[in-house]
Amino acid sequence: MPQRRHLFRSTTASLVLLAAALGVLSVMPSRRRKIRVAPRRLAASLAFATLFFAGAAFSAGAGNTVAQLLEPGDESALMAPESATTSTDEDPAADSEAGRRVGGPTDDAEEAPASEEAPASEAPPAEQPDQPAEATPAASADDSASEPDSDANAWQPAVAAPTSSDDTHASAASKDGTLLARTKPSKWAIRQNAFRRSAPPVLAPRPLMSGELKDTDPEVDEPGVSATVWLHRKLPDPTPPARRLKPSFAGQLARTSARAKVDWALVLGVLRASGQRGSAPASPATLRTLSNKLAKLGARRNPWSAVLALEGQTAFADRAIALQRYNRAVGLRSLVKGLEWAKPSISKRILSDKRISMYPGGRVDIQAGRVNIRTLVLIAYLAEAHGQVSVSCLISGHRLYSRPGVISAHIYGLAADISVLGGLSILGNSQPGGMTEAAVRNVLLLPAELQPRQVISLLGMGGPSFPMGNHDDHIHVGY
Repeated sequence: MPQRRHLFRSTTASLVLLAAALGVLSVMPSRRRKIRVAPRRLAASLAFATLFFAGAAFSAGAGNTVAQLLEPGDESALMAPESATTSTDEDPAADSEAGRRVGGPTDDAEEAPASEEAPASEAPPAEQPDQPAEATPAASADDSASEPDSDANAWQPAVAAPTSSDDTHASAASKDGTLLARTKPSKWAIRQNAFRRSAPPVLAPRPLMSGELKDTDPEVDEPGVSATVWLHRKLPDPTPPARRLKPSFAGQLARTSARAKVDWALVLGVLRASGQRGSAPASPATLRTLSNKLAKLGARRNPWSAVLALEGQTAFADRAIALQRYNRAVGLRSLVKGLEWAKPSISKRILSDKRISMYPGGRVDIQAGRVNIRTLVLIAYLAEAHGQVSVSCLISGHRLYSRPGVISAHIYGLAADISVLGGLSILGNSQPGGMTEAAVRNVLLLPAELQPRQVISLLGMGGPSFPMGNHDDHIHVGY
């Protein structure tokens, strides 16, 4: 028995020590085992990575192709493949009908050579990108109306234009239809077909019919433009009482200039050109001094040279001579009582003046009193300046509108067209330094109360004068 107890005690102690060792080993951190990658797993990972990058590259290439097809210059390239993928039913007869519509091979054309090139209608030439692409049969209104709406989701035959002999054999339909390849359309193609059905058809420009042509008024018919109302009011006397001469000064001027044997109009023109604007621009002593100087300088022979010698300025001499002609055209009594008062006498003088030529309608306008006094003074002034004047248009014979919405100044008697001056026609004499330039300059030298608003010819000399191409045969002067 004692031996057995010793054996039990030794066994128990061994078990305790083993359990303690196992407990210590379980508490101690175990070392990390190295993960070994199996060759099969590595090959599968590489395969999946290759497929992922291949799909990404394919998506990028397809996106670039779609972006190029959607550019404005590639509309013709976009129409060709879409027209080649017109949807049909599963019936072979319908397939042949669709082939006729898109220009693909049919049963009647199976004997055509495989290397035959695609028709020009399927592949538009690339060297004409600016021309609009013509509507293909697949995109026409008749075809879209006859096809059902479910055709966009149907399987479609691939009948794109072949580029080589191999592609031709692969895409050509045989008699039994075994070689007819069928591809399912993409979502992008379905959307493009739906957009093409909803978009308006491309219409070729057509000429307007004769019944569609009509005259339009830009100030009335154009959208977003308001009509302009042009109001005309009667113009007052161009010589109000403040600009008229006093009767006493007018008498003194006439007597003093007559004693010095100088034209009274020249003496008054020199006073006005020097800036004397009052109703009595000079005293009797000043009148005598000025008249005597002009007489000594030879004003009777050459008034312009006398005034130039008096002041020494050509611009002053031109202004003084122009005012002299104006004073003589209207008369001294008109400057005292006003131009409106002198209108009947000026009209009679113009009609009886042999230096003034006028068409019959213009003479009737003057006799009826419809011509404004400013226009009458202009005609008389040009006769004094050039020795002869021909009036081609006053009121009669002129159209109502000078441009759409604007009534011409001729209708109110406020304009005149001059065709001949000094025996020379305006036509062919509009060169710089010629007769037309001299006439326009004389008109611009009129006094401020007789300055026109428009002096139209082929020459523009500043102020109210400007050129227009349709005024090569006359000078238009309007107030």
